[in-house]
Amino acid sequence: MRTIFSVAIAAVIVALGSGVALAQAPAKAGDSAKGKTLVDAKGMTLYTYDRDTAAGKSACNGNCATNWPPLMASADAKADGAWTVITRDDGGKQWAYKGKPLYFWKDDKKAGDAEGDGRNNIWHIAAP
Repeated sequence: MRTIFSVAIAAVIVALGSGVALAQAPAKAGDSAKGKTLVDAKGMTLYTYDRDTAAGKSACNGNCATNWPPLMASADAKADGAWTVITRDDGGKQWAYKGKPLYFWKDDKKAGDAEGDGRNNIWHIAAP
């Protein structure tokens, strides 16, 4: 009986720990070749797009999103502080920070790369 009780307690602890991980911000401050930026869990640089001017909407869809993949959120993701979730044109969910949707650059290959910064004078590393 004691073993079953111990296993049940361990399962609850694991479940609670998983919930805490899901509640964490989708990105953090990190270093890139261009300085401090928001990065994902793998250290990949995140970017903002100057043409994202409508609140809660991404202007980067279709071919744009192929080159600049969005930082996707799970369907049940919840806003928390400066972090919000927007709905994309295709119905997918995307993370935004301080109202700005976040993206990756397809040509960044490793953590710290920031090749997309300044591209076409409309893409910028996301400031923490």
